[in-house]
Amino acid sequence: MQKLRRTLLLVLGAALAKPFAALAAWNKEAFGAKSAGDALQHLGASSAAASKDLLIDAPQIAENGAVVPIEIVSNIPGTTEIAVLIEKNPFPLAGKFTFMEGAMPFVKLNVKMGETSEVRVVAQAAGRHYSATREIKVTIGGCGG
Repeated sequence: MQKLRRTLLLVLGAALAKPFAALAAWNKEAFGAKSAGDALQHLGASSAAASKDLLIDAPQIAENGAVVPIEIVSNIPGTTEIAVLIEKNPFPLAGKFTFMEGAMPFVKLNVKMGETSEVRVVAQAAGRHYSATREIKVTIGGCGG
């Protein structure tokens, strides 16, 4: 009975630890960066080429910076990652998304913006990085304001 109990506890412990293994894959340095340039460097995307195939759908003016909706579509073939950076936020990297082969590279998220800022989207495809930017004006601050 004791052996069965130990085995069950080991299996349960391993199952509970599994989600923490996924957290190890996140880029701590990029998400902890205090500037967009540092975040891009940690993502390996410092020299991303501008692309018209990255589409950003977001309001020109956000009435409330606490909830700013952004939709991103990458029409770049073979897109495997999309990162979203808010240039003037205290921690610019707002999100990083990975896509399996064959998945549609589409992201819809709500971000907080403390002030008017450029939103930079960076996509990775075939080992190269591409970017697009869009300015969003904020009338009421959302990050600590």
